Amino acid sequence: MTDTRTPPSTTEFLSNLNDECAALSAFVVLLEDEQRTLLGQHSEALLQLAEAKIQLTNKIATLSETRRRFLPEGTRDTVEWLKKNAPQGLPKWHEARQLAAHAHRLNQTNGELIQIKLRYNQQALGVLFGAAQNAAGLYGADGQTSLPNSSRTLGSV
Repeated sequence: MTDTRTPPSTTEFLSNLNDECAALSAFVVLLEDEQRTLLGQHSEALLQLAEAKIQLTNKIATLSETRRRFLPEGTRDTVEWLKKNAPQGLPKWHEARQLAAHAHRLNQTNGELIQIKLRYNQQALGVLFGAAQNAAGLYGADGQTSLPNSSRTLGSV
């Protein structure tokens, strides 16, 4: 199969790379906002952040695919291609790689924070569910419902 794509201009490639860096930078900011929200007490904003992450992720994927289409088929090393064809794009490419690595680390950390919050919420629900089951149908000698005393308070370990 022959590659029928017309080679793009260096200007188009570099413009796309600049757009990709801008989107990656915005994604890093979004992940940092998400992390602050996860560490704070107001988790309501997480839904909006998740929606924004999906939109930005789709934009980054589109830009990345466009960048790959700019490169000749079979190109394995973008740095080598840039050195030969658009050396002025090397700093922007390195910036994009650094931003992507930073976003990856932030996303992993945020995922771990979400898991911790999820475990805590599941434990709290378990305590509440157990207390509700223990309280249901218990009657004292006088015929009145009685609640068992618990030595553990909600939120304690």
